[in-house]
Amino acid sequence: MEATHETTYLELSENGGGSHKFYEVTVDGPTMTIRYGRISDAGQCKTTTFADAAKARAAAAKKIGEKVRKGYAPAVRGVRKKRGTSRRQIMNAQAAGTPAATGRHATRRAPVLWRYASGSAAFGIFIDDRVCMVGNEAGLITTLTHDAEVVQQVRLPDGVKCMVADDAWLYAGCDDGNVYDLSGKVPRLAYRISPDIDIFWLDIHDGILGVSDAGGSVVAIDHEDEFLWRRQGRGNAGWMVRCDADAVHHGHSGGVTSYDWRTGKELWHQSTGSVLFGWQERSTLYAGTSTRTVVRLRKDGGRERAYDCDAPVFSCATAEDGWYVFAGDNSGSIYCFDEAGTRLWKLATGCGAAYSMQYHGERLYIVTTDGSLACIDASEEAIRSAEHGSVPEVVDVKAPVRVETVVPSRTVEIVHDSNGGIVVECFEDRGHLRVRVASPGFHSDWRVQFPKEIRERGARYVVTEVRESGRGGFYRAYGDIHRLA
Repeated sequence: MEATHETTYLELSENGGGSHKFYEVTVDGPTMTIRYGRISDAGQCKTTTFADAAKARAAAAKKIGEKVRKGYAPAVRGVRKKRGTSRRQIMNAQAAGTPAATGRHATRRAPVLWRYASGSAAFGIFIDDRVCMVGNEAGLITTLTHDAEVVQQVRLPDGVKCMVADDAWLYAGCDDGNVYDLSGKVPRLAYRISPDIDIFWLDIHDGILGVSDAGGSVVAIDHEDEFLWRRQGRGNAGWMVRCDADAVHHGHSGGVTSYDWRTGKELWHQSTGSVLFGWQERSTLYAGTSTRTVVRLRKDGGRERAYDCDAPVFSCATAEDGWYVFAGDNSGSIYCFDEAGTRLWKLATGCGAAYSMQYHGERLYIVTTDGSLACIDASEEAIRSAEHGSVPEVVDVKAPVRVETVVPSRTVEIVHDSNGGIVVECFEDRGHLRVRVASPGFHSDWRVQFPKEIRERGARYVVTEVRESGRGGFYRAYGDIHRLA
């Protein structure tokens, strides 16, 4: 007998905070039932009865064809996980409750020297003496020189949440729940985050990873990718997380809370208003809030001062030791304050609101809601000219057609000798694959922080070098990795 019960399940999931929906059509005899909604939700149902099964199947085929033309594709139910509300949606919703002061929008434009359009809203930024990097919601990380030449692109599996440096290492947190080490020739998987954690932001210090999530929790994970602790914070969402040698500092809807990185014990809490993003210096924390201020805190929890803006603060950064404090609000304005809290200037970006920012060498770099990485001349002379309406012509940077693009890889090149590198070996310890140094002159009982996806029991590898962690007790692999034949 011909089967009359047929189900077709489709999904549409886009990077960059786009659609994340399912569409299911079931035909049972003359009845067609359509169920649709956000992936992993129950969704809504609509049932229609036709004259016979043939007409029901024909109607179902038409519906399925329409969805496929819109980008839906067959999928296996339950494989793709529910996506939390994006940071952009939540931030904008919070900001909507605190409108900018009427008539106080910046009318003069900041002296933008150049800008690069990454193609999607961008949260990730990293600037040092050599390069400028932007990571966007489509999973694309672009590296430019300070002279605005695109030199490389990295494609990660999902949206880039942030990029953070930890000594000589550079990591990218990705919406697939993983953290990738960008320090070598290709990205390598450094940390796997639990699938039940909807990551908002992360930071790393000396191999210890701090993660904030959509539910207001904060997690500390060690160099072996194992949880040290997990705590439910005082708020219901948290973006800011900053790690140092002593603590994990968590900014959330209820303020800023600091935890001992070893035990997770709460050290202090300070109410600041709902925190969006934060910055840290050696002895201070800066929390950008939806209550239109950047709050400066000592790392013992003491509140020092507030820097008042005209709209909810999406991002903040400082010059070294807080000599200048910068902020970006939800209306596309950026601010500069002196250390004492005096507002020095406010100007418009011209390319969206700054989701993240970093100051380097008298230049302020921002990544924005429209996906731009913009380089702003923050020198006193340039700002004074901008306040009088004189700004340089913006150079719009284009990526070369043949720019190198790399992706995470599990492939490891095989070599037949170490050639001066350090030999490490992979072994099994109580069901876990661990790595230790096999070359002489090192602690043989110390573990090595090493990419997760290329570990193979009994294999030996050659790495450029291993470095002792600042806390001691383990090594960190640095540079290129090859497998020793």
